[in-house]
Amino acid sequence: MSACPLGFGNRCYCANQDSSFAAVSSKTAVLLLAHGTPDTPDEIPEYLGYVTGGRLLPAQVIEEIRHRYTLIGFSPLTCWTLLQADKLSRSVQLPVFAGMRNWKPFIADTVNAIAAQGFEHVVAICLAPQNSRTSVGLYRRAVVGEDNLPFALDFVEEWHDQPLLAQAFAEKLRSGYEGACTQHGSRLPVIFTAHSVPRRTITEGDPYEAQSKETAALVATQAGLSGDDWVFAFQSQGVSGGPWIGPTVEETILNLKAKGHGGVFVQPIGFLCDHVEVLYDIDIVFKQFAEKEGMRLWRAESLNGSPILTAALAELVRTRMRAPSISARPKAGC
Repeated sequence: MSACPLGFGNRCYCANQDSSFAAVSSKTAVLLLAHGTPDTPDEIPEYLGYVTGGRLLPAQVIEEIRHRYTLIGFSPLTCWTLLQADKLSRSVQLPVFAGMRNWKPFIADTVNAIAAQGFEHVVAICLAPQNSRTSVGLYRRAVVGEDNLPFALDFVEEWHDQPLLAQAFAEKLRSGYEGACTQHGSRLPVIFTAHSVPRRTITEGDPYEAQSKETAALVATQAGLSGDDWVFAFQSQGVSGGPWIGPTVEETILNLKAKGHGGVFVQPIGFLCDHVEVLYDIDIVFKQFAEKEGMRLWRAESLNGSPILTAALAELVRTRMRAPSISARPKAGC
C-alpha cells in the first residue's frame, strides 16, 4: 500500500499544518507515537531491521512476514494514526504531529520538525495505553534521544484507566457483540487481548500485565459484562527472549471449548487501530484455529477513527495543558 486509502500521505508529519493554529500561533504541539509499518512489500526487510535493532533474520522468516502483510492487503496502521492525529488536532485546536518508532515518519525526524517550527511545549502520547518498558519506554527514549530537547516535553506515561478510552472500547464491543450472539444462537464469552511481552519483563516489576487486565475490567464494566462473561489472554507471543506471558489466545479458546462453548467474541484492548496483529493474528490465525476446533470467532471493530477515542486523547491533552507535568526541560539557550 503505497498511498493511504483515507487520503493521508504517509510522509506527513503534522496534521492541519496549514491551519490557522499552526506554529506561528501556538507554543504547544502534540506528538502521537506509534509503532510504524512498511508501505510496500519491498520495504519489509528494512522495516524488520528497525524492529529487531539491526539483527538479521533468516530469509524464510522475512518471506513469512511478507506473506502475512500481503494477505491483509498491507497494514493501515500509519494511515489510521495520521487520521487520529487529524481528528485530535481539530478537537484541541493545536498542531498534532505523528512519529513512528520503526518506520517513516520516524520519531527523530518528527521531533526535528517540531523543533524547527519553534514549539516550546510538547505533549507526547504513546498510542499504546498500557505502560511497558518494551513499548512506552522505547518510545520515550526515541523522543528524548541522546541530546537535550529544545522544548519542554510532557510525556504521558500511561492512560490505561482513562474513562473515555474504556468507553470507546465498550461502544465497539456493544455494537458487535449482540449481533454475534444472535448469529451464534446463544451468549458468547468475550476474550479481551493485549500483546504479550517477555515474562522476565513482568517479573522485574513492569506494570504492563496488571494495566492490561485493568483496562479489560473497565471495558467489561462499561459494556455491562459480568465476571463470568469474559476472560483475558495475551496474543502474538514472540519466539525469542525466553518465555512470554500468557495464557495464549489458542489456549483460552481450548479452555472455553472444554467448558462447552461453541464460539468466542474477541476484543483487543491494547491496540487502537487495525494493523497486522489484528487483521492477521486475530482475523486469520485465531479464526482458523477456532474453526479447526469446531468453533466460530467474532471480533469487535477496532477503534480506528472513533469519536470517543478522539475525545479520550483530547482529554489527555487538555489535562496536561491545565497542569503540565514536564518530564524533560529544554536545553540551555533555547
